[in-house]
Amino acid sequence: MAMRPREQQYKVDRPLYSVDSFEEEHEKVYRQRKSLLDHVRQYFTCDARRVKNTALSLLPIIGWIRIYQIKEWLLSDIVSGVSTGLVAVLQGLAYCLLASLPPWYGLFSAFFPVVTYFFLGTSRHISVGPFPVLCLMIGSVVTRLVPDEGPPMNITGFEGLSRDDQRVLVASSASFMVGLMQLGMGLLQVGFVVRYLSDTLVSGFTTAAAVHILVSQLKFVLGLEVPGISGPLAVVYTLEKIFVQITSTNICDLVTSLIIMVAVFVVKEINDRYKAKLPVPIPIEVIMTVVACGVSYGFDFNTRYKVEVVGHIPLGYETPMAPDVEIFQETAMEAFPMAIVGFAVAFSVAKVYSVKHDYTIDGNQELIAFGVSNIFGASFKSFAASTALSRSAVQESTGGKTQVAGLLSAIIVMIVTLAIGFLLEPLPRSVLGAVVLVNLKGMLMQVTEVPYLWRRDKPDCVVWLVTCIASIFLGLDLGLAVGLGIELITVVFRAQFPRCSVLANINGTDIYKDRKDYHYINEPEGVKIFRIPSPIFFANIEFFKTKLTEAIGFSPLRILRKRNKALRSIRKLLKNGDMEWTTGMLTSSSGLKEEDEVEGRDNKEDLDLPVNLKDLPIRIDWNRELPANISVPRVELHSLVLDFAAVSFLDISALKGLKTMLKELVRVDVEVYIVACDTYILEKLHACSFFDDEVRPSIFYLTLHDAMLAILEKHPEASEKLSHLEKVVTTATVHYRSNREKTTPGPETKF
Repeated sequence: MAMRPREQQYKVDRPLYSVDSFEEEHEKVYRQRKSLLDHVRQYFTCDARRVKNTALSLLPIIGWIRIYQIKEWLLSDIVSGVSTGLVAVLQGLAYCLLASLPPWYGLFSAFFPVVTYFFLGTSRHISVGPFPVLCLMIGSVVTRLVPDEGPPMNITGFEGLSRDDQRVLVASSASFMVGLMQLGMGLLQVGFVVRYLSDTLVSGFTTAAAVHILVSQLKFVLGLEVPGISGPLAVVYTLEKIFVQITSTNICDLVTSLIIMVAVFVVKEINDRYKAKLPVPIPIEVIMTVVACGVSYGFDFNTRYKVEVVGHIPLGYETPMAPDVEIFQETAMEAFPMAIVGFAVAFSVAKVYSVKHDYTIDGNQELIAFGVSNIFGASFKSFAASTALSRSAVQESTGGKTQVAGLLSAIIVMIVTLAIGFLLEPLPRSVLGAVVLVNLKGMLMQVTEVPYLWRRDKPDCVVWLVTCIASIFLGLDLGLAVGLGIELITVVFRAQFPRCSVLANINGTDIYKDRKDYHYINEPEGVKIFRIPSPIFFANIEFFKTKLTEAIGFSPLRILRKRNKALRSIRKLLKNGDMEWTTGMLTSSSGLKEEDEVEGRDNKEDLDLPVNLKDLPIRIDWNRELPANISVPRVELHSLVLDFAAVSFLDISALKGLKTMLKELVRVDVEVYIVACDTYILEKLHACSFFDDEVRPSIFYLTLHDAMLAILEKHPEASEKLSHLEKVVTTATVHYRSNREKTTPGPETKF
């Protein structure tokens, strides 16, 4: 019969181990550490197996195409591909407005990157193509180099080109640079860089991007002529221009946009609520686009109501174009955050679907895939691609199993581009703006995370707020940099000021917890257990020493100096005959004079040396009253245990600071025990000559309870009030084997 959890017990019968005694009894396996040269040699070693693995890594399609189940997966991929393709056409046209480019270039971005990702990508479910945040970042670069009003920047490649062609050149060149950066990071195996973008930072950043997108689309929804503005405070200046022209709103555009937004919003809510019952989500954006095209064509919105429409869409693809080197120089600083944001969003979405469908994705290969996709696409005048959350959700929810669905969606886009694009020419741009605004709901609703973050994790909340506010007012590129800086500051702050604690024994157990958190605890007299839950390095070593001093209640260095000063005084009095030693006691015929206190005051370095009692005929008990009005603070602590279970590394500065602190404690007769120290830290201590005659390897113990039993064995008076701990000691077979050097003390005489 199974026992209830509270009745389950375990008993351990083993020797008491210090680290040294454990290693003496249990032989370690010798492992040769690889040097940097070994890693380099291994990296460049080539054999048949490595060639095969490299091919599978660089072309993931080889891995999943071999296991493709035609009967089970093909139909699902076809349905998913057609549904995703229709959405991709609409989003390509809509998101292209964010990039300040002619709408049909969005169709290029929904085709070329998808084709290359099909061969190189490791995710089977994300839909590659335009992403609104990335489009907006491209748009800010485009409007900076080729503004709506005024001459473009003086770049040689702009000569002889129309304004639209200049903007396409800027967008494709910047996208080419983004691809180069992503490809370079992938080849250098630095896919881990995305880990520095926390979910909180990405949430705040995308919320700010949603605000930028909202403001940028208002001019299409209201039918206003507002020039594109980039740089800090662009949102404020754009809103100012919109409100100045608000009386010129095109009522037809506004009414059309409102109808589209309400219809799409309602049907999307129905899709979310009944997604388990619907075989496929209702493609409401596509339906409303077809309806809007028909109504606009039938009532001639462009001529009669001055509604701006998509206009002429050229059939077919344009010839490849080389990027411009001058634009590289102008956009390099903005291309890097684009590369990071595009990859981070795509990788985050891919990771969610990989966990859901139980397969692995490779961050470095994803960087390579997106890098090649953006380079290839930019050569054919598309702009930087990532993945839109809503489009990926359509591809996955409609039954997509592999990137075959993505390839079929690209074929749908290709059909529109080559054959039926002219059907979209009467589509009002306000409809595209309305579709973009409705799809912002998910990003804008992230603001509801703020109260939760404030209650649960205030530093994370600060990261969210600062990233969001900075991205709104300074621009997305500078805002991302500010957010990353704040995030790193919070990490440093948490590591620099960890929550140190003093532990105590839980009654009747070998468990030790923060003494502030439990009622029934016991602390042996003269023993302190101090825990630091953080690495110890140059930035927090002083904080560690300060907190340790607060925990033990005294400064070891101050006590040491007081004792050395007292010894100077005693030696002075003995030398002058003002103090005598008779029958093991010191007697003083006069008090300490002022000049005796002053003598030797300047030799501070001598005061920091170990207390030297060799020339005295007695052993002094510093916790008793001293003669001749000599005063030294008492130290009730005889043992200090440092719990290093959460210390993952020590740097050189920390080693020096720790050794200094340990020496000061040893010199005031406090025995130090370090427990649960990582093996690699111990190896580093030995390699750095950490140990000497005062700080010895024998202070290290395997567990906290081992150290406590060793202390109680050595100081039985400390456990007089801990009857439960005595029982723990007697029920275990304790073999106390300390490697610490034992010295035979001389006769002890107390004052």
